[in-house]
Amino acid sequence: MKIVSRNEELLRDALSCIPQPSSRTSLASCNKLIRFEDISAAAFKIQCGVQKTPCMYSRLSKQYGMDIYLKKEFLQYTGSVKERGVLYLLMSLPQDQQRKGVIVASDSNFSMAVAYHASGLRIPVFVIMSTSTAPARVKMCREYGAMVISYGTTAKDSQVHARRLAQENGYLYLEEEDSAVYLSGLGTVGLEMYEQVPKLDAVVFPAGGHCGLLAGSAAALKHLNPHISVIGVESESFPVLQQSLKAGHPTEDQACNNHHFYGDVSGVCFGSNSLQLTGKLVDKVVAVREEDILISMLRLLEYERATVDAEGAIGLAALVAGKLPELKGKRVAVVICSGNLELHLLQQCIARALTLDSRVCRFSLVISDCPGDMSKLLDILAREEARVLDIKQERTFVTSELFTVEVICTVETRDKIHTAQLRNALLERYPTTAWTER
Repeated sequence: MKIVSRNEELLRDALSCIPQPSSRTSLASCNKLIRFEDISAAAFKIQCGVQKTPCMYSRLSKQYGMDIYLKKEFLQYTGSVKERGVLYLLMSLPQDQQRKGVIVASDSNFSMAVAYHASGLRIPVFVIMSTSTAPARVKMCREYGAMVISYGTTAKDSQVHARRLAQENGYLYLEEEDSAVYLSGLGTVGLEMYEQVPKLDAVVFPAGGHCGLLAGSAAALKHLNPHISVIGVESESFPVLQQSLKAGHPTEDQACNNHHFYGDVSGVCFGSNSLQLTGKLVDKVVAVREEDILISMLRLLEYERATVDAEGAIGLAALVAGKLPELKGKRVAVVICSGNLELHLLQQCIARALTLDSRVCRFSLVISDCPGDMSKLLDILAREEARVLDIKQERTFVTSELFTVEVICTVETRDKIHTAQLRNALLERYPTTAWTER
């Protein structure tokens, strides 16, 4: 059944006569209109290869004054929504190209999805990774079935080598781009959310440079119900999408942070298709701080038992930071699109988030170096129900009077109110208590 609406005209206007940047494409296909029928066809074709992930009511709803539904795309086999676009892209390749194979050059979620689904389709797949790639990523990619080759010290070295191998051996070099096929696969998220949550008022997506998920899903949602508000969220440190929309074309001169914490959130804007769709169909793009992303990761871990990365948590971060006050009392779906965070980074992120949330705090004070004074301090902490994580005593370099000791203590509290109560209790007994600010 064909659904006709004004939004199809918007899609046609958005994508008509847009040249595909040669530096970004590796598929010999021209851009065409991304229609609702394309997204529906993608959903039908990939339904047996990807998870129909749940979109569940969240316990965070009461805390933020709206009905929040979380679309848990991090439950895909490779932990990323990119599987949808990748699978449809691979299934759409000509059979002779499927026999020859494909090659990618990065350690991104896109490459992991290509490794997994190409192996499942029995397409020879090669992944070129730099020598600085985390060993866990290399191991995972090999377990998915790809031939992994370590080459070069930077991502650019790996890409050059991959292109050379592709030319010499007839492989198809794949790079994440915004072809109609790839966007249609990603747009199936919008279809599922519309089916799973009736009477949606708004949907919040991660944005950044790689805004294919936002663009493709907006195409589906706006076609089905033009009144649904579609919102993108990116990092304040890398407002790639906002700057590209303002300039009217993808910006390539972004000073992007290569730290793995940000992933695709900090990437350059990779194509005109997704940018044009975003400009036509997305209602709002907001930016959040790194601190808001970390708090969002903590909330998801505590309330949803969901371990996600920055890209997965950034949508919820807009609600946590109060960036979308107009959604109070509304029914809002948030896409949690990725859960691939290295363990050492996860540990650092949670520790930092607890500090930002005023639940791990540090103070220092000076007490007399006499028997019983330390126990009095510990009694106060016990009475206030603060959990001591670390305590140190400094005697040699104390600048106060003789026979005193400086105590530096790190404690865990329940919340900001509990932290304030503890602080008042300590100041009452030890007026010189110095609180370490975040």
